[in-house]
Amino acid sequence: MANLAFKLSILDQSPVNESETATDAFHHTIELARKAEEWDYHRFWVAEHHGSNQVMGSSPEVLISHLLAKTDRIRVGSGGVMLQHYSPYKVAENFNVLASLAPGRVDLGIGRGPGGLPQSTKALQWDAANGTMPLSEKVTELQRFLHNRLGKDHPFHGLKASPLAPQPPDLFLLGTNASSGEFAAQLGLPYVFALFLHNDEDVMFQAVQTYRDRFDFEAGNRPQAMLALPVIVADTDEEAACYASRVKVVRIHLESGRTLTVGNLESGEEFGRQSGEKYEIDVSDANVVHGCPKTALDKLLAIQSVYQADEIFAVTAIDSFQKRLRSYQLLANIYNKAAELR
Repeated sequence: MANLAFKLSILDQSPVNESETATDAFHHTIELARKAEEWDYHRFWVAEHHGSNQVMGSSPEVLISHLLAKTDRIRVGSGGVMLQHYSPYKVAENFNVLASLAPGRVDLGIGRGPGGLPQSTKALQWDAANGTMPLSEKVTELQRFLHNRLGKDHPFHGLKASPLAPQPPDLFLLGTNASSGEFAAQLGLPYVFALFLHNDEDVMFQAVQTYRDRFDFEAGNRPQAMLALPVIVADTDEEAACYASRVKVVRIHLESGRTLTVGNLESGEEFGRQSGEKYEIDVSDANVVHGCPKTALDKLLAIQSVYQADEIFAVTAIDSFQKRLRSYQLLANIYNKAAELR
């Protein structure tokens, strides 16, 4: 897309609606990715989530491979891979294969959360030899494998995450609090704040500010702050408001102090049961950017002005796929029209 203060991208969760199947959800993701390329979106990312009957993206690297084959130009990536479950070496291998298949088009976003219920987390980490390795060490090791930079003192010195891609995937860190912003800053990585998961703009402001204030310029070229926002666009403000009113954020607060976002009240209850802890659940209206095309773009421009965001990912939650597709088309049309006038 042309330059309009920020680049515009899509983050898709492959949702299942009403009587649809997982196959239907993936076909919708494929169609959306192809349309996103046609409408000149900058990136198309897919999420990772486990043990869910609502969102189907349990293996983003497999889905990314298929999407790369079905598109020609758009950047495709993960939003994000839950690295805490996996070997950095294996993740580097997976994404080096993708980057070799489609040079210059692959993004590797890393998420800090579990991406599922406690039982699925336990299953993912069941036999992990390095299950206790801190995530910060895993990200650093992943960077070294991606760029073939293991030091001589590393126990795997000389090991390569084959194939070495001509252009390694770009690495990003996703998060929902100030500590994730600080983490990304220390590593010199681009940072994506996921408001669609957290719903609190005050926390988003604090996280982005922390990221910019503490960015390590020796580790990265410059800070790149990106926002993943819930966005719904319709032909009228009233129609968009109707869709937006149905979007809820469900968060579970565990006695241990952890707070996580889940898909619905039922998932929250199941998460609490599996955790074995006392818990509380709150349900709130989602903080959705919504309106007719002009209204929605004006709101996004206002947000970009406050946060100086380099890029905005639209995350659109509408039960009907055709209406969801329509929302993304209307957003692209008004963005491209405004960009042409600049």
